[in-house]
Amino acid sequence: MPNAPIAFTLADWQQAYRDGQSPAELLHSLLDQLTCADNAWIVLANEAQLSTQLDGLAARLRDAGGDLSKLPLYGVPFAIKDNIDAAGWPTTAACPEFAYSAAADATVVAKLRAAGAILIGKTNLDQFATGLVGTRSPHGAVRNSFNPDYVSGGSSSGSASVVARGLVPFSLGTDTAGSGRVPAGFNNIVGLKPSKGWLSTSGVVPACKTLDCISVFALTVSDALTVAQIAGGYDATDPYSRKNPMSAKVGMPAKPRLAVPSNPAFFGDSQNQAVYAAALDTLRALGAEVCEIDFTPFRQLADQLYYGSWVAERTVALEGVNPAHINPVVRGIVDNGHTYSACDAYKAEYIRAELSRTINEVLADFDALVVPTSPTIRSLAEMEVEPVLFNSQFGTYTNFTNLADLSALALPAGFRADGLPAGITLIAPAWHDQALAAFGKRWQHALNLPLGATGRALPSQMTNNDPATGGVRVAVVGAHLTGMPLNFQLTSRDAVLVEQTTSAATYRLYALPGTVPPKPGLARVAEDGAAIIVELWDIPQARFGEFVAEIPAPLGIGNLQLADGRWVKGFICEPYALHGARDITSFGGWRAFIASQQQG
Repeated sequence: MPNAPIAFTLADWQQAYRDGQSPAELLHSLLDQLTCADNAWIVLANEAQLSTQLDGLAARLRDAGGDLSKLPLYGVPFAIKDNIDAAGWPTTAACPEFAYSAAADATVVAKLRAAGAILIGKTNLDQFATGLVGTRSPHGAVRNSFNPDYVSGGSSSGSASVVARGLVPFSLGTDTAGSGRVPAGFNNIVGLKPSKGWLSTSGVVPACKTLDCISVFALTVSDALTVAQIAGGYDATDPYSRKNPMSAKVGMPAKPRLAVPSNPAFFGDSQNQAVYAAALDTLRALGAEVCEIDFTPFRQLADQLYYGSWVAERTVALEGVNPAHINPVVRGIVDNGHTYSACDAYKAEYIRAELSRTINEVLADFDALVVPTSPTIRSLAEMEVEPVLFNSQFGTYTNFTNLADLSALALPAGFRADGLPAGITLIAPAWHDQALAAFGKRWQHALNLPLGATGRALPSQMTNNDPATGGVRVAVVGAHLTGMPLNFQLTSRDAVLVEQTTSAATYRLYALPGTVPPKPGLARVAEDGAAIIVELWDIPQARFGEFVAEIPAPLGIGNLQLADGRWVKGFICEPYALHGARDITSFGGWRAFIASQQQG
């Protein structure tokens, strides 16, 4: 039997199966090496559960005609936080007395299984997902994957730990106040906190139902985004599920404009402060414009989550649970909810709405906000002394995110002098997940840090020429090129430049007479064609119609073939307009022609 596939990424699993390896052999080997003596796990798949899943996987492959590409997660093991349901598995939320056997998969679990993924186990957490520390569990504290004297972060502690150590390539957590980000920062992995409503919370034990998000942990940004795209989508069974309006940018410019807090707090942690300062220097080296902003409204909104009536939503979530069965620190937090009135709740909502509007207006001028994932990290011994204060510090740069309806992506940022990891988080308005991931990939490959705590090097970046999900790729050839008079029609709609390339060698380019500003016409020909320089732009899907509506006759949008064989949307010209037009194909592109006119 092969050795357990430790530290495999999604690409590694896919390659293993393309090479003919057996899911049964690999997954049984993996499971044989896992144990609940490792308290990152609450329960592992038994032989019957694994066999049932493998039988289902074989049936899915038969239905797919043996085509592995139709099952993008074929045979890939994953873990879920034990406040997420899986049919036939117990759900405990780290409270054994609360446990029940789930009748059905949570929506996200069902989608992952439908794509071929195999659930290998359920993970430890701060009880009822209340905490950012990973210590509030009857199963014991999940230890940091780099130094066992330190916290792992929570509440999705186990889910982060098993990914950081390479036991599974991805896992699901939940994130209400930062539980999908803080553990990522403390364990040198990626934590994707999606826009609220993108990943259904149907089948999840709520913490704060109006704020809860399913989060994704992975070793790479690419893997986290792939999993989110498979698990996400509108779910009518979840009253807080939303459809993506497809109006947000799907990428970032080469030189993004990034906001950072002025005078960021680190609570005396000079090592985390040093990593963050180095991260900002790296961002500048990558071409980003880094701008300080007043962080006051973000801080004020963060304070609302635990120091205002919002805590009463956690109280509602635990109605009916015997207080004697609740962790004392968690119980103390939840009991505070009883001190607030309905009037307090409405007042808090008014404050949330006002601060959220202010925050989103501030962020509108930037491609993203960049914050430390956590300002500090604490040892297990320190947490015993100050369990509430230090937990609160961990949430300094996370607590406001869901209250303000923002998307976030936690990224590894390097190592402190003591060898512990520290992270940064990119934050943007809702539905900017694709844009954050695009820059996150660039960031991860620029730093080239090892994967989690595995010691394995980051794989070489695979070039992906596909358009970003939620965007339309458009080839422009004339007045819409960068720096040309009509380029604003793209940039004002949050389109992002992808690359400069050429068309297939089957086109001719013409200067159209009488057009203002001057425009070319591109025509596909049967013979004597040439490759013409074009720029490719990704425009948000919902903004594409606006863009097309501004294109005057004789131009239009059709399908254009590129030199590498890809087809994209692109400018075409009605044949009647080419009669008498000057053939400028020999210039190879519009810029060269315009330059020749200016020189003349």
